[in-house]
Formats: sequence, structure tokens, C-alpha cells
Amino acid sequence: MKLNYSFGSSSPKSYKAYPRGDFDLESGNLKRSRKVKSSNFYPIKMLKSFGKRIHSYYKLHPAMLFMISLSIGVIILIVLSVSERRFRMNGNYARFDKGVDAAYPFSKFRNLVMVAGHSVYTSSSCEKVDKEDSWFLESYQKHLGQAATFVQHIQKGVEITADDNDALLLFSGGETRKDAGPRSEAQSYWTVAESKGWFGKQESVRGRALTEEHARDSFENLLFSVCRFRELTGTYPHNITVVGYDFKEKRFKHLHRYAIGFPETRFFYSGTSSSQTSREAALKGEALVRTQFQEDPYGCKGSLRRKKLGRDPFHRSIPYPNGCPEIEGLFRYCGTAPYSGSLPWA
Repeated sequence: MKLNYSFGSSSPKSYKAYPRGDFDLESGNLKRSRKVKSSNFYPIKMLKSFGKRIHSYYKLHPAMLFMISLSIGVIILIVLSVSERRFRMNGNYARFDKGVDAAYPFSKFRNLVMVAGHSVYTSSSCEKVDKEDSWFLESYQKHLGQAATFVQHIQKGVEITADDNDALLLFSGGETRKDAGPRSEAQSYWTVAESKGWFGKQESVRGRALTEEHARDSFENLLFSVCRFRELTGTYPHNITVVGYDFKEKRFKHLHRYAIGFPETRFFYSGTSSSQTSREAALKGEALVRTQFQEDPYGCKGSLRRKKLGRDPFHRSIPYPNGCPEIEGLFRYCGTAPYSGSLPWA
């Protein structure tokens, strides 16, 4: 006979002999379980604690804490300033480069031919461009045949440009003579070229011959023309050719070129002779000016700076480096050592 010992359910239930938790068998007491430390992060408490520490340190060393705070503030300002400048320059560069072909009608040109101006043409007629009385001449320029040398520079620049389909011609020179009126050297040279029919090269050169009308010395002739090229083409010149007197070649190639960090292999100089009557005086004057630029490569101090101020009788505002933001630092630099900042052509 099979007996059934069922007690209300067919499945056995577990019996809890002791309450939950750790039970001490010897004492018969229930041990309290340790509370697990919360891993919550309390930033407010940490900040209060940090603030108390700073306050305590301030009581002990107020001067030291002030200097530390000032240093941190200066560092933050410098970082923000540099970041803002880089952002602005990169933004400008990106904006300039968008649709370069559409924004810059001269974007296809990659080489610069620069003719440095030496005087202002003052005649109301263009029939005597090679006569001294048609130009405003300083006392050291009043030599027979001087005006003809200016015309030679203009012609040389036109011819070099005509032989290079990738070249853009710039006549450079500002409104440097008060008695000549608000006429620039650059416009004078362009006008002479126009009167000469561009020496038979009008069709190929006139449409790509422009002016840079703010330079007050030879260094600015070069630097400002590079910036002007950037304004007109959207890029910087791959090659640069300077046209001027032959005795100024060392000044441009070894001093001015070096000062702006332009590669020597892409820099060329085409020199013409001065008038025979002015040769000796011109060589002495050039030796003096070259020495001045050796001591002050950027022409920003002493006699070179005073000379530039004297060649700005109409107090013209210099627009650069608005058109060439990538070399803003070069425009602001004044020192005897070469500029060490980044340059687009380096």
C-alpha cells in the first residue's frame, strides 16, 4: 500500500534557519554587513574643499598667490589672442581662396615683375618723357640723361613681362614728392608706358600691367608689391623679377630678398645703367644706403624711418597687410635678425 505524505504542496520549500546577513554562531547575534562606499562624484564638495585650500594658502602667501593668478591670466590671454589671430587669418585665407578664378581676374598669373619707381612725372604732355624738366627731380637726380634712365626701366619691365605669359607687371612707388602734387611714381610710370604704346607690346602687356602706389623706399617696393600681387591674383608670386639700376642689385638680392625670406633661386634682378654724369655720386649714395639697410634690414628705425616719413607728404594710410593676411607678421616685424615667422614661400 502506497502512502501519500503530501503537506499542502508537492514541491519542497527552503527553510530559512537564520535571518539574512552574517550570523555569529558563538554569540548568536547577527552581524551588521558593511555598507559599500558610494562611488558618487561630488563636484560641489570638491570645489568647496579646493576653495578652502586656496583661501588658506592666500592667508599664508597672499603675494605669491597674486603672482600665480596674474601669470595664469596672462597665459590665457596670450593663448586666446594667438588662437583668435590664427582663426581670423585662416578664415580670411579660406574666404580669399574660394572661387579664386571668379574672385581674382588676374589669378592665372604666377610670376611678379616689379619696376621700382624713382620719380614723379609732372608734365601735362607726354611728348617729352625723356626730358628732365618733365619729371620732379631731387637735387641729387638733376643730371643730364637721368629721365631717360626712368624710361629704360619702364621699357625693360614691359619687355620682360612680354616674354613671360605667366607674369604680372607692377610699377611700384607712392606719392613721394610734395611739390609734385598727389601723383604717385607708379602712376607716372604707367602713364609713360601708355604714351609709348607699351613699346610695341601693348596687346600682350597692357592688360596685365598695374600699380602699387604706397611704397616709400626700396624695401617697401619689394614687400608691398608682393602683397599687391596677392591682392590681385589670390596667391603669392612663384618667381620675382625686379627692374632697377644695376648698382642696386646687391641691395635687392642680398638685403631685401633675404629680409623677406624669399628663395634666392626664384629671385631675379634686371639692372640698367645710370646716366654717366650721375654714376660716381650714385655709387657713393648706394654704398651709404646699403650700410643703413644692413644695420636696419626692415627700414623701421633711425634714418631710414625718417626718410620714409619724409616721403609721405600727403599722409597716406598704408592698406597693407589687409590684402595679404598670411604675412601680417612680416609687416609688423622690426628687428636686426631675419624674420622667423612662417612665410607662404618658405
